[in-house]
Parts: sequence; C-alpha cells; structure tokens
Amino acid sequence: MENLPSFNIIIILLFCYVTQSILWQTSAQDLPCRTTCGSIQVKYPFGSGHGCGSPGFHPYIACSPEGDQLLLTTHTGSYPITSISYTTSTFIITPPHMSTCTSMQQSPNLGLDWASPFQLGSSTFLLLLCTPPTSSLNIKGSPVCDTSSYLCASIYTCPSVIGLGLPLFPPTNTCCVYSPANFNSKGELDLQKLNCMGYASVVSLQEHPTDPSQWQYGVELKSRGGALDDYYVDNKCNTCEISGGVCGYAPPVNSFVCVCSDTINTTMDCNTRSLQNQPELAWNSVSLPSRKLWMGFLGGLVFVGAA
Repeated sequence: MENLPSFNIIIILLFCYVTQSILWQTSAQDLPCRTTCGSIQVKYPFGSGHGCGSPGFHPYIACSPEGDQLLLTTHTGSYPITSISYTTSTFIITPPHMSTCTSMQQSPNLGLDWASPFQLGSSTFLLLLCTPPTSSLNIKGSPVCDTSSYLCASIYTCPSVIGLGLPLFPPTNTCCVYSPANFNSKGELDLQKLNCMGYASVVSLQEHPTDPSQWQYGVELKSRGGALDDYYVDNKCNTCEISGGVCGYAPPVNSFVCVCSDTINTTMDCNTRSLQNQPELAWNSVSLPSRKLWMGFLGGLVFVGAA
C-alpha cells in the first residue's frame, strides 16, 4: 500500500497523455494532409500542416487556415508561396510589403530562421529610398551596391515611386542593386542598417530588361532538404505518392508514414490494406494507436493498481 501514491501519479500522467492523444487524433482526422493548397501543388518535402511532408519543413511551411495560401512563416512574418519547383528544390515567396513596379511602399525587414532548411536563392534585390549616395553603402567596410547596373534607373521610371515619398523619375543614387544579397547574423535583410526604407526583389527580367512592369517579382529560396530526405525515405515517398498517398511523419519520433485518403496510415503505401483490416491496430493520420487500445491499456493498469 505504501506504493499507492506513486502508482496514482503514474495513472494521472498516463491519463493526461491519453487525453492529449485522443484530441490530437480528432484534430488530425479533421485536417488531413492536402495535396494542394490554393493553386499550389503540395508534395514532399513540403507539407500542408503538422504531420505532413518533412518534419524539417514544419512549422515553417503550412497551408493557411482558409486553405487558400501556402505560407512560409519566419520570425519576421508570414509570406505567401507563389510557386514551387520540385526539380530544382526552389520556391518563390511574395512578401506583402515588398515593392513592385505597380506598388512601392516602405518595408519591414525580411528574414529567415537559421534553424530552417532554407536559404536565399538567385533573386536580385533592389534597395529603395536609401540615404544617398548608395555607392557609399557598405557592410563591414565592403561596398554592397552595383553602381553600374541599369536596374535602378529602370525601376525608378515606375509612377509608383511616389508611394515611397519620392518624386517622379527620382535620382538613382537613392537606389542600390544588392546582388548577391546576404542576410545578417539575425538572418535578416536589415534595411535600417543599410539606411534604406524599402526593397524590391526580382526573380526574372522576363526578356524585358528595361521594362520593370514585365519583371517577375518575388524572393527565390532554396530548400536544403528535410530531416527524412535520404535515399531510403525518398524511395518510400515515391511509392506512397504513386499509390495516391501523401508523405508525412509520425511524432514524436518523426518516422515516415504514408497518409492515405481514408486517414489510415501505413509505413509503405495506400495499396497496403493489411492494417485497415485490423482497425484496433491501425493508426490515424498522426500515427497514434486507436482510442480503444489506449483505454484497454489504461483500464488494465487501473485494475492492477486496485488489486
């Protein structure tokens, strides 16, 4: 009997864990992994939410609650993802306060979390409304501006420059072509440190090098691969996707699972039906044992404790 208090503590802790698991299961069943989010096709290692895609990409990548936008979230904000190239492992974000030829405005810093599996791609940053002359802008004594570029003169022909408080056709010595760009030790494009108030980022000139209204604006990012992106998992993922499933992972150990349309997971593919014929042993979309199995185990412990 002297061990009864300790046993009660174990029962209470186990009950809390089971309750949390049941709630987790219900949430996962209500929000299965998506294959699309808005107009974006979502494939591994990207995922639409917790338990989907690669665990290295969550919580940075997720579908919006409305389901209409795939978002990258960092310590500086949330940014819509407008396109993904799975062949080159790159994707493009469009920060809401980034300037374009049709809309120029002052911008907060743009940043990435150092722990995330992402880095800057080949975008060209144009720093706007900077303290002139931009030829003197430097980082740790090194100049950062390409003063020979024609891009500043081109983008300053856009009438939207008045949104920055500049006159029409302003002098180009308040603009800086910063390429290749780098983030500081905080993982940010620090506009204040660079004495600039806004930025535009150009992914492609679209065969119109002097017509900024035809440029493709956005910030290209590269993905470095998730925690499960090895040869073994990639092959399992291909098999899962061919069978109509979505590649995901099962917390807390983040083991690979194939999330199927009927919310039943296997470790292989959606053509494997052996687990579905044993519902008490099947796991749902976060790979947790069924409620009846947990309740039976908890009841057994309570019976042993009472004895």
